[in-house]
Amino acid sequence: METITIVGGGIAGLALAGALDSNRFEVTVYEKRPELPAVGNALGMWPNAQRALARIGILEEARTVSPVLGSGSVRNAQGEPWITVDAGEMFGISRIDLLRLLDSAVPETVRRATAQIHELPHDGGLVVGADGVHSMVRRVVWGTASDARLTPYLALRGTLPAPVGPDEAGEYWGRGDLFGMAAARGGSFWYASYRSGLGPYGIDVSAALEQARERYSGHAPAIRRALAAATPEECLVQRLWTVPHLSSYVSGRIALIGDAAHAMMPTLGRGACESLVDAVTLADLLNTLPGDQALRAYNRQRRLRTRAVSLASSALGRVALADRAQPLRDRLLSLVRRRNSRAAVGSGAGK
Repeated sequence: METITIVGGGIAGLALAGALDSNRFEVTVYEKRPELPAVGNALGMWPNAQRALARIGILEEARTVSPVLGSGSVRNAQGEPWITVDAGEMFGISRIDLLRLLDSAVPETVRRATAQIHELPHDGGLVVGADGVHSMVRRVVWGTASDARLTPYLALRGTLPAPVGPDEAGEYWGRGDLFGMAAARGGSFWYASYRSGLGPYGIDVSAALEQARERYSGHAPAIRRALAAATPEECLVQRLWTVPHLSSYVSGRIALIGDAAHAMMPTLGRGACESLVDAVTLADLLNTLPGDQALRAYNRQRRLRTRAVSLASSALGRVALADRAQPLRDRLLSLVRRRNSRAAVGSGAGK
């Protein structure tokens, strides 16, 4: 049997382990965490990610534990809606539930190792770096030029037991900050991003919450209520990092998937989705093609696609987190709202 070493047991690593042919490969997953996390944010599952979950065999279970996102609005800082978006069949699953389901889909034949490895195995098998934005695999193979890049933005996320109303769901774009709220199982999920000097490591959650409450003190009442009810125990905080553009996701018998390959701004909500697609794409190619051919095909299919998504996420982030350009952005979006309102009235009058 061919050997595959997966470095990282997060979303990408578990999805790959669950989709590989256990009759063909001897798989080992290395993960430094001794157990799955107890606190996590919500992840929107786009159609491509849903197809990946179906391929792994957990789509229906994922839907069962997840609310349909429904519609939400992009709003100004005071809560006035600019654009309303229908999420269609998208649903939001907590990272905890997704990891639990992916973990349950991993065959018993896969070897698990709780360890943080510092060098690559030399057994001649395939090595897959699924070890996140600060990937050891990427740093060792692609060099220091591939190191993660720190952005000036803080990401603060949490859950609340109270549901979010349809007139409050969506994103609020302020001056250099954004805030979002969506439905979650048993309550609601919220997230905030803004420029911050906290960190980049060892950020105290209580301090970040206090900073956010001050930052958003003049924003919409729904935001102030959410932050007032938030507790450090139900929050995650981190500085945002991205990965520079790589000319290839493959080097010899080593491949990168997920955030190790293309960590991006979270403004499109596509990071976890693209990680799932990476994993299923690579698994299906390895299951059906010779190894080197499969790796070339994976790189060809996924690198440009994820590069485009990353660029789009960065572009949207510049708009959503606009600082000096915020007044112009707000005026333009207000014009769009008024134009859409007039069009809707005209359409109704013509019936």
